[in-house]
Amino acid sequence: MTEAAHLTGTARPAEAAPPAPRTGGRLPAPARDGGGPPRRTGGLLGGLLRTARPKQWVKNILVVAAPAAAGRLFSWPALTELALVFALFTACAAAVYLINDARDADADRAHPTKRRRPVAAGQVPVPVAYAVGGGLAVLAPTAAAWLTTPAVAALLTAYLGMQLAYCVSLKHVLVVDLVVVTTGFLMRAVVGGLALGIPLSRWFLITTGFGALFMVAAKRYSEAVQMAGAAGATRALLTEYTTGYLRFVWQLAAGVAVLGYCLWALEEGGVPHTSVLPWRQLSMVAFILAVLRYAVFADRGTAGEPEEVVLGDRALALIGVAWLAMYGLAVANW
Repeated sequence: MTEAAHLTGTARPAEAAPPAPRTGGRLPAPARDGGGPPRRTGGLLGGLLRTARPKQWVKNILVVAAPAAAGRLFSWPALTELALVFALFTACAAAVYLINDARDADADRAHPTKRRRPVAAGQVPVPVAYAVGGGLAVLAPTAAAWLTTPAVAALLTAYLGMQLAYCVSLKHVLVVDLVVVTTGFLMRAVVGGLALGIPLSRWFLITTGFGALFMVAAKRYSEAVQMAGAAGATRALLTEYTTGYLRFVWQLAAGVAVLGYCLWALEEGGVPHTSVLPWRQLSMVAFILAVLRYAVFADRGTAGEPEEVVLGDRALALIGVAWLAMYGLAVANW
């Protein structure tokens, strides 16, 4: 800090350094030349929390998908087990984010938005990010083996291995990077069923997997559109994808997800419904509308993080609530 006083060479008696602006007791951030990362406030713990991406924890709600589809959600033992699985999966995801940001700190400083991440901005030292991430990566599967089923512990271990491999090398491999991120979503949806011993429907897996691929490819497409011509300011792999290819992927994935969901809705499983209305079939309307609404953002190149798109658009949120209501009534056979 004392070096800042000598940047202009020898001091002039008549001109003392101008008073620092009031910043609540903190020294002002150094002026940026357009390439340096901004300093973030909040301390080390706040930086670690932001690096763990709390906004993305909403993705882990997928752990309730299989139990909800099987009508096994509303019991105290099931809710307790799922809350534990949610916490363990969140810890694993946080470990991956910490290690990823530590590895990518230099590259993130060249990105227009990622340079504000705590590790890239210098708020969280790289060794600390590695240490906390590594600790969570060890503790979460160990706790899962002790507190849940062996299948859950094995899936969490596989998730960590796959995501860490992604951080190291797989994110630089065409198509494989899309598959790995999509598989992460699918694992979230599967782990709840494994925790409660629920058989997983093939339509559930198809719809969830291709729905996730739709959102992942839409996000990549949006990044490619927004960062076009900004060499060095985005992930290198996007320069190898074409926007036409990424558009093809999210359109194909959306079609397969809709097809899989419709086949689930039209399949009665040999037992005719006794509910007031055919909620399974009616839920297709809300599901298709949700895909079409999400595709608006994908087509515009503004489909960023899936949770931000869903929670940030009122119409999409209302469609989602309507779909959840009909889906729940279908499962309950009300």
